[in-house]
Amino acid sequence: MIKTIILFIIVGYIIGCLHGSKVAQFLSGVDLKKTGHGNAGASNATLSLGWKYGVLVALIDIGKGVLAIIGAHFFLADTSQYTEVQVWLFTYLIAAGVILGHNFPFHMGFNGGKGTASIIGILLAVDWKIGLFALILFVILSFATNYLIVGVLEFYLVFCTATFLWIPGMGPTIIALLLFGIAIILHIENIKRLVKGTEPKVTSAFKKK
Repeated sequence: MIKTIILFIIVGYIIGCLHGSKVAQFLSGVDLKKTGHGNAGASNATLSLGWKYGVLVALIDIGKGVLAIIGAHFFLADTSQYTEVQVWLFTYLIAAGVILGHNFPFHMGFNGGKGTASIIGILLAVDWKIGLFALILFVILSFATNYLIVGVLEFYLVFCTATFLWIPGMGPTIIALLLFGIAIILHIENIKRLVKGTEPKVTSAFKKK
């Protein structure tokens, strides 16, 4: 049991370290850690390089979240030694590993992104209907308020709520809440700028090519 837990976290972390921002840097020549608000994620890519790079980074980072969950389910489908509660615990542990790898990648000095795109991919893979609902609401709120951070907080709220209501066992809910806590800490500067009215607006990204 302990070995499986460690294995899933490590595998998730390695997957999470595969950064879309590095692909964007290769194509654009711009290091996202040194531009915009210094975040190596899709939101900073969108605001700093334009929506095309934002979509590229988002697809890569969403993809690794989907890959991790589907891979975990595929691996666990062939084992009958685990209960449903344990299977979901392992699933959320690999998800946590992905977020930790994205946010704290060893090859970037443990200073990466903020995990938004990856959590989108994770929820889409856990339950595509809930994930799609949360993603649509994310887009609507981000454009309606003109701030991505509002959509980000909404998505995590849906993720935590859905986990609590429909995923068996308390482990996944605890993990979801911890990931939400990490997200709040990493987005604290965005929240402060939002309160001050200085947070970059979504529409500014579409002024870039």
